[in-house]
Amino acid sequence: MTRRRTSLVLAGGAAGCLALTLGGQAAAAPTAQVHGPKPVTNKLPKVPVMVGGGGAVSTVDAVASQVGIDVLKAGGNAADAAVATAAALGVTEPYSTGIGGGGFFVFYDASTGRVQTIDGRETAPKSFDQNVFREPDGTPMSFTKAVNSGLSVGVPGTPATWALAARKFGTMPFGDLMKPAETIARRGFVVDQTFHDQTVANAARFSAFPETARVFLPGGSAPAVGSVFRNPDMARAYRELRTHGVQSLYDGRLGRAVVAEARDPHTAAGISVPLGQITMADLRDYRALPKAPIHSVYRGLDVYGMPVPSSGGIAVAEILNLLEAFDHRTGAPLKDVSNAQYLHRFSEASALAFADRNRYVGDVPGVPVGELTSQAFANERACLFSPTTALPRPVPFGSPDGSYETCGPTATTSRLPNDGQSTSHLVVTDKWGNAVSYTLTIEQTGGSGITVPGWGFLLNNELTDFDFAPLQPGVPDPNLPASGKRPRSSMSPTVVLDHGHLRLVVGSPGGATIITTVSQVLTEYLDRGLPLVDAIAAPRLSSRNGPEQAEPALLASPDAAVLRSMGHVLVETPEIGAATAIRVLGPDRFEAAAETVRRGGGSAMVVRPR
Repeated sequence: MTRRRTSLVLAGGAAGCLALTLGGQAAAAPTAQVHGPKPVTNKLPKVPVMVGGGGAVSTVDAVASQVGIDVLKAGGNAADAAVATAAALGVTEPYSTGIGGGGFFVFYDASTGRVQTIDGRETAPKSFDQNVFREPDGTPMSFTKAVNSGLSVGVPGTPATWALAARKFGTMPFGDLMKPAETIARRGFVVDQTFHDQTVANAARFSAFPETARVFLPGGSAPAVGSVFRNPDMARAYRELRTHGVQSLYDGRLGRAVVAEARDPHTAAGISVPLGQITMADLRDYRALPKAPIHSVYRGLDVYGMPVPSSGGIAVAEILNLLEAFDHRTGAPLKDVSNAQYLHRFSEASALAFADRNRYVGDVPGVPVGELTSQAFANERACLFSPTTALPRPVPFGSPDGSYETCGPTATTSRLPNDGQSTSHLVVTDKWGNAVSYTLTIEQTGGSGITVPGWGFLLNNELTDFDFAPLQPGVPDPNLPASGKRPRSSMSPTVVLDHGHLRLVVGSPGGATIITTVSQVLTEYLDRGLPLVDAIAAPRLSSRNGPEQAEPALLASPDAAVLRSMGHVLVETPEIGAATAIRVLGPDRFEAAAETVRRGGGSAMVVRPR
């Protein structure tokens, strides 16, 4: 990749500023009269699909997507646009992501055909041990108690990820890439239904932390739809990163504020929460880590995802391998079966992959990655599959030992892990053919509920992704808490290549449902022949080795009755995931796609619409 250093320039000529329309023509405008500067808006319409050249961006939020488009227009590459877009999402999607969180960054370099990743997952304090989330009597702490506490806060990895991605893959100064987010936070954005609803849903726990209530419940209630939400404290945080660099978080005043609040959170009268254990030494020792991706092959395509501590790359690969194995066992390709049979196969593959994920994947030495992602292991696991009957849940985990027979040894799985449901995902391509798939999070919607005083951003509750106690007595658990350890994640930013050339980038938020969402979008598009936007919009099923979550549209379809007759236990959930994707149509020609309805619909944009 040829790297050039450029600056993002405002239309008025000030270096390092944002080319967004500020208070000009927008897709949505405030419905209420407000005081203060005009809010930031987007120039392009908020639509779920757009085709064109010059590069593409897809996110859940139109203002954030516009930031990426402006960076691409200014000459930045996909990495530059991804970093600036992610920072903007930290403002407009503050309950899903931001400075106080972490994530996984996957970059495709068109000049070399190489896929590289950055592990920006949060880490546990050095003081952690496997008993940290247990009560004095040895029982696991309640999940709610752990979430809403300083104890759940991991060392943030997101700013370190941004800085490393900008330095390693980008062409623009890091400070310039922080400026759009600072502008949005200061000038504000128009509140949509999703932001309002998420605030309402978290109002009770936000009220437990006075600083969070002050910032996100102005006047004591959730901001109204159509009003303008401004966060000057968060603007100050982005200015701090822009002018002093990420060292302010890892060895400076921003870090000191994080440590002080996590270790002793300010709470409302009469409320006490477990205290955090992060120290400045933990922050100073943090590193975002370049890592080789997980690689698998599906239908002749090369599929790349995140390695450990993410389970996403491994689990997606195993699901896809199992679906190919089911084809061979039945003699009926996935593309030719009924929709109910497709969902049955998908559910069985997902349950088997999650059984293996829960047993073997964590931030520990010796994870059998090569075996878990091998077709031979999937072929052995497929011996449990019946085309007419669902396996009882939980299904047993397999034995990825490299010696595969017709049907290998299995062992039962008991308790299932906790998995958060919030996150944000973005995808970017540029005119040179580079691409980014980036998932970033603060874990639950609203994270720990704790806002850093004076800086306006929420801290993560990522450490609740650890298993509080072994899932099964007598069976090793790779995801128990430990000193400096990174909790297992389900984030699955994915890049698909066809004979070395970029074909697709995809990902989703949604906790553990990320794995099933990404796998379902891939198979709906690659196997079932749906247009990309329709593959994203299709009703979802999330089978994670327990009762199977299904969206209302699926439950209302004839397929649900067929699945239940086969033994599937379906449980309704309002929505699963919020995927974004971009496919390559030709040289410098892209189709960006996003959700049509979920989370209020996503925002797909290209630089030059056609």
